[in-house]
Amino acid sequence: MEKLSQQEETAMVAIWKVGKGFVKDFLEVHASPAPPYTTLASTIKNLEKKGYIESRKVGNVYEYTPVVEEQSYKQKYMNSFVKDYFANSYKELVSFFAKEKKISPDELKEIIKMIEKDNH
Repeated sequence: MEKLSQQEETAMVAIWKVGKGFVKDFLEVHASPAPPYTTLASTIKNLEKKGYIESRKVGNVYEYTPVVEEQSYKQKYMNSFVKDYFANSYKELVSFFAKEKKISPDELKEIIKMIEKDNH
């Protein structure tokens, strides 16, 4: 699985939101500012070449379906992100966000409850 560019990732998020659909469907849910139709269509073709989506012709347009699941992509790239930037330590990752005030004490408590619940 090849790492995606920021533009490709943003397009994939729209594709995952819609599921099976056409370029116009993905454009409707794309993060703002949405790219021009032709730019998104080109990005989608690149995603197909990389094996993230597949297409089938419906009339004179293509319908696209994600092949790579969002969860699989997130797992693969979050693991490498944590490895590269936080010495493979999720504790360091959470600590970083706490120090930067990007996560509140209440959110940390919520995370602890989720962890404790999953371990019982």
